[in-house]
Amino acid sequence: MAARLQHSLQFQRNSLTTFLFSSSFSISNSNSNSNSINKTTHIHFHSKWFSSSSSSSSKTSLYCTCSNTSTSKAVTTKDDPFVLTTPLYYVNAPPHMGSAYSTIAADAIARFQRLIGKKVIFITGTDEHGEKIATAAAAGGSIPKDHCDAISQSYKELWKDLDISYDKFIRTTDPKHEAIVEEFYSKVLANGDIYQADYEGLYCVNCEEYKDEKELLENNCCPMHLKPCVSRKEDNYFFALSKYQKKLEEILEHNPDFVQPVYRLNEVQNWMKSGLRDFSISRASVDWGIRVPNDPKQTIYVWFDALLGYISALSEDQEQPSLQTAISSGWPASLHLIGKDILRFHAVYWPAMLMSAGLSLPKTVFGHGFLTKDGMKMGKSLGNTLEPNELVHRFGPDAVRYFFLREVEFGNDGDYSEERFINIVNAHLANTIGNLLNRTLGLLKKNCQSTLVADSSIAAEGNAFKDSVEKLVEKAKVQYEGLLLSSACETVLEIGNVGNLYIDERAPWSLFKQGGTSFDSAAKDLVVVLEAMRIIAIALSPVAPKLCLRIYQQLGYTEEQFNAATWNDTKWGGLKGGQVMAPPNPIFARIEIVSESEGGDVVEKVSKKKQKLPQTTVGA
Repeated sequence: MAARLQHSLQFQRNSLTTFLFSSSFSISNSNSNSNSINKTTHIHFHSKWFSSSSSSSSKTSLYCTCSNTSTSKAVTTKDDPFVLTTPLYYVNAPPHMGSAYSTIAADAIARFQRLIGKKVIFITGTDEHGEKIATAAAAGGSIPKDHCDAISQSYKELWKDLDISYDKFIRTTDPKHEAIVEEFYSKVLANGDIYQADYEGLYCVNCEEYKDEKELLENNCCPMHLKPCVSRKEDNYFFALSKYQKKLEEILEHNPDFVQPVYRLNEVQNWMKSGLRDFSISRASVDWGIRVPNDPKQTIYVWFDALLGYISALSEDQEQPSLQTAISSGWPASLHLIGKDILRFHAVYWPAMLMSAGLSLPKTVFGHGFLTKDGMKMGKSLGNTLEPNELVHRFGPDAVRYFFLREVEFGNDGDYSEERFINIVNAHLANTIGNLLNRTLGLLKKNCQSTLVADSSIAAEGNAFKDSVEKLVEKAKVQYEGLLLSSACETVLEIGNVGNLYIDERAPWSLFKQGGTSFDSAAKDLVVVLEAMRIIAIALSPVAPKLCLRIYQQLGYTEEQFNAATWNDTKWGGLKGGQVMAPPNPIFARIEIVSESEGGDVVEKVSKKKQKLPQTTVGA
């Protein structure tokens, strides 16, 4: 299929900006070998001019004009907040594990940034307008607003269960959001980038998007949702995306970090090679949405609406909402964290929209992979979801968070298997970390009355173990900074592996029995290992915060001290002689699946068992 648009532009200074269109826009099948009937998508432009309100034009001086690539990216200072966003999740159905994965990853990044001293604004929320929402509400026998209230609340409850530390939760039905969308639309209109046209094409209701025929599978099925697209003809308003083709190409060329990982950047650049097409930003057939300011018979396209949630979230509830106040509260975003299926909206549509309104672009858009089940992407529309509520209630938030961040290389796809889930969390959290802490504290209680005999800095003098831990901590920091979350988990776990190897080689239980200097050496060995556990508690806290809190508390610290810890506290030397440790108590119970008979049926249930440790380690 080929697309072609010819137009000319006429700009009138100190007046309205208008588009003068010549020719027509058409899409036709250019594959001469196709046996199917050619379908043509038509756009007809209205001879209608749009003027901006005086209130909009009077505020033009409040915004930068991103006229070239040097001004399209905001200058960053060390005092700028780290603004991190998840997608705004669509509320046509309750949250699934794919939504939870994005948010868990974002939370780990936010927690790490706080550890290194950044002021973090972590934004999440729900996208609540559009045809799918109205349909889902009607199917459930409710009105759209009640449906949105219920599903949005279910997201908040799940985020609480998963220990998500968000700062802002935006709903696109919030009045402040609607006000900012209307102001943004007016600015883009005033810039001459919105026009009216008839459109006819194939529409995927689940994607809320018109599709090119070349994208579709047999019978015009959407490749994402595997459902047929429907033919639609509407009188809509369009955004002049094609106008920003060259600017976007320059941004991607000169700012390669704008889209990450690099293979996502390549995807975006490949999309753009075929030429950007203007896209419809209103719907005449959808009633549940924000009204188009200059035409209340239409509603604003759900993506044009929802993307602005990243800005409206920055507005305080008590203030009069406006673009300027929202932007001054933290924009541009440091990182948009999204699934790869919505990469085009965030890496192409969104920056063009921002440039049209004269606003700075986000610093980075990171497109992560899918979680799969039976080799397919999990999604509400496909009906093959993995329920995060069930996982959390069965295994706890630390296990869920750790497994998905450790086992899925961030950016790539990952597959879930319950057997692998249980094996991983048992081996890593219960055995490597939990067992090391428990048996060390057990030995300390038996031989030293749970009291440290020396400062950890003195106990580790001349000890290569300390050097190994310090190198691993620095490596983990670099990995966190590079969004290599799986690698960071692996590196912190390696501290535990080195600790287990150290205590096994030193065998302090034997040294204690020998008495004298051997007893003193054994007591120092315990201090050294517990110092490593203290460092693990901080370094792994972005991934498994509650588990790490339990470690910290067993080392004699309070929850307040844990919450006040920073990455600087991973430096060796935190534990001091005379500190009293808590009695040993397993921090993570092993997960076991037991089969029980209920009414003649065999039912598998989760059993969490505290590990029985070897007597020589005097475990709890």
